[in-house]
Amino acid sequence: MSLRHFNRPLRAAVTAAALLALAGTAFGQGRTLEVCQSCTYATVREALEAAADGDLVLVGPGTYREGALVIDKRITLEGTDWPVLDGEHEYAILTVDADDVVVRGLVLRDAGRSHVTDIAAIRVEEVQNCLIENNRVENAFFGIYLAKSVGCTVRGNRVTSNGVSEVFAGNAIQLWNALYTSLEDNYLSGHRDGIYLEFARYAHVVDNVSENNLRYGLHFMFSNESKFENNTFRNNGAGVAVMYSKKIDMVGNHFVNNWGSASYGLLLKDIDDSIVSRNTFEDNSAAVYVDGSNRTDLVRNDFMRNGYALRVLSNSMGMRVMYNNFIGNTFDVVTNANRSYNAFLENYWDAYEGYDLDRDGIGDVPFRPVRLFAMTVQVYPQAMILLRSPLSQVMDYAERLLPIITPKAIEDDRPLMGRIRW
Repeated sequence: MSLRHFNRPLRAAVTAAALLALAGTAFGQGRTLEVCQSCTYATVREALEAAADGDLVLVGPGTYREGALVIDKRITLEGTDWPVLDGEHEYAILTVDADDVVVRGLVLRDAGRSHVTDIAAIRVEEVQNCLIENNRVENAFFGIYLAKSVGCTVRGNRVTSNGVSEVFAGNAIQLWNALYTSLEDNYLSGHRDGIYLEFARYAHVVDNVSENNLRYGLHFMFSNESKFENNTFRNNGAGVAVMYSKKIDMVGNHFVNNWGSASYGLLLKDIDDSIVSRNTFEDNSAAVYVDGSNRTDLVRNDFMRNGYALRVLSNSMGMRVMYNNFIGNTFDVVTNANRSYNAFLENYWDAYEGYDLDRDGIGDVPFRPVRLFAMTVQVYPQAMILLRSPLSQVMDYAERLLPIITPKAIEDDRPLMGRIRW
């Protein structure tokens, strides 16, 4: 089920990779232009100007302060022993302006900053089949920026900065109007967003670590038919925000310690027809916050030790919450109304105190995961100071005996007696 939205982009990514491999083979017959103090080319700029399609520009160790560099031929630019391209806090260091370009093994440091222009250490604009891999981007405004590009791969890069304000910080990796992009195994830290996608389609975000960013670890805006899987989002302002998008698969990710008064692991804001499956949510203020989202399935996830496991606003409909584990959360589910148009079925709730006389593994009485005290806190947040008090326990106990206030619409008719393991 998790691949139902992704067959087409997956096929396209494989095709793109194959084309890139073929291109690499063809271009591998070009010349090698070495750059170092004792080489034919003493500067990267001289070598780029002399290169032709298919050439390899091999940059030796050292620090190169050459202003803004542009690659406008189908070449590979590769560093040995981590040469540094220094932007001197002023320049966009490297712009890729040709198809089938490979950039690897470089340190790009101290790109310029601006309040009016998205200056990036590596900017890719209107190209196809680029490969940006195994670079270190340090203290940049925007790290790697892809605009109007198709079939590019960004892999194995380490993009770090020291942003202190969202207003004057860019994103580690940004896609704008890009198609069939693969972001793999990157480490992203210290920016506004770790990864930001806007008007992107068929993106595949996999095996990345995004932590200690000011706003989001990953941010979708108006980006459809994409997938992110097996990523770790840790200690960000908030984990992931998926907004105004549809057909997004979110599979096997780890959301941990995204903590703050208005923080969450995963925000689903006005999205449709998506899947949240096999993820782990640990120690977040709110694991999943759902606002205005429709026909989205939450299946086989672990919700562990969060403040709120699920915050579901009443403007969300057609959501199915099935086969999840809810363990050690302060509140399992909260909502803002008595009505609900979502389904809860066969989840494991550690707060369930029912029985199983026929021993079929299913509780014999339904479970309402919304606590009366949780609903009280929604209306009177200051009541939170009574969380561990006898009063809150008395309220919840009385509601279990005679449930008249908590919404019946949010009820698991078949609660599981044991934790689901997969």
